[in-house]
Amino acid sequence: METLKVRDIKDVEEVVRAAIASEQPLEIIGHGSKRAIGHPMATNAVLDVSVLNAVTAYEPNELIITVEAGAPLADVQSLIDAKNQQFAFEPVDISVLLGSAGAGTIGGMIGAGLAGPRRIKAGGIRDHLLGAHAVSGFGDGFKTGGRVVKNVTGYDLCKLLTGSWGTLAVMTEVTLKVMPKPEAERTLVLRGLDDVTANKAMTAALGSPFDVSGAAHLPGSALRSGTGALAGLATSGQPVTLVRLEGISASAIHRAASLSQTLSSYATVDVLADDASAAIWSALRDVLPFAANGALGTWPVWRIVCPPASGGAFGQALARETGGEVIYDWGGALIWAAVPPNADAHAVLVRSHVEAIGGHATLIRASEDVRRAVDVFQPQAAGLAALGERVRASFDPRSVLNRGRMIRGGGA
Repeated sequence: METLKVRDIKDVEEVVRAAIASEQPLEIIGHGSKRAIGHPMATNAVLDVSVLNAVTAYEPNELIITVEAGAPLADVQSLIDAKNQQFAFEPVDISVLLGSAGAGTIGGMIGAGLAGPRRIKAGGIRDHLLGAHAVSGFGDGFKTGGRVVKNVTGYDLCKLLTGSWGTLAVMTEVTLKVMPKPEAERTLVLRGLDDVTANKAMTAALGSPFDVSGAAHLPGSALRSGTGALAGLATSGQPVTLVRLEGISASAIHRAASLSQTLSSYATVDVLADDASAAIWSALRDVLPFAANGALGTWPVWRIVCPPASGGAFGQALARETGGEVIYDWGGALIWAAVPPNADAHAVLVRSHVEAIGGHATLIRASEDVRRAVDVFQPQAAGLAALGERVRASFDPRSVLNRGRMIRGGGA
């Protein structure tokens, strides 16, 4: 397979135009940390943007950073951490689940669109992407957005690029918002709740006036496979429900005390502070109980979004019928499900349950054979699928960018 390393946007334009002329689709990669997500692609050419890795501008006082798309995510996070800043959407390090090397690049982070538990408060990646330079499937460079929101006019293409998995354009440079790190954080810990009751407790916390920035529930069985920070929660083998609050110290302490009183009708409430709290949420963000190097490392993993009111009952039924394990990241009604291996990763069962409650499911981890056989991304209704195809074709009419990654046997 030929790997084409590009040095600037002109190189990207030339490579895409050559691919159009030769009718040869391209696989777009940075570090390749997410290549195992999506349908396998039939191509003999890889467009590698990892050399586009410079930090173009960082203005801590203005809360913005402009970087090239191939910049390593870990390096950029270290840079902004030195100024006590962060990406508030908590980018997921998917390499923990996939067993790949490194956390990937900024471009891969945006293309995947996977945000962590704080998205219920801060929003997702699409809400923090201010501007981008990219090359479309026509081989033409374009710019969308700007460095500040008030300068943005026209179509908001940033939101289209986020979560498009490289099927619309090749990003070369992006501008993102950064935010100050919270001075303090507290995590409330409730033990012994079943999934349905935990669902009610988390919903009550998220609907309270106490500015919750994360809520999660781990059944006892999921905790048994936990390591690191999560191992300390599994002392009694009981399920654990977690609620996070962040802010200045006095506020976080006061809100934690008030919310503890509100939730005391569900269970006794313990409190974790600062570093201990942060370690727990880092492990939850990266789905550590289902890590590739852990006890469930060979099991397929689904990422399921469903209506909040249905979550607890849905998760219980799915775990019971598949023999799998579930984790509830409830700041956004998300369920991670690890299921025992079989020919289709239980896709028929998962999708039938998901469709019955109006949710959607993405197969994040599975073998290549399984990803060839089932729809990795949630199949869309005919009208919505037709609209999506029209959008894709307006960016890449020859389907040269990541052809077949999102739709089995299709253009995207």
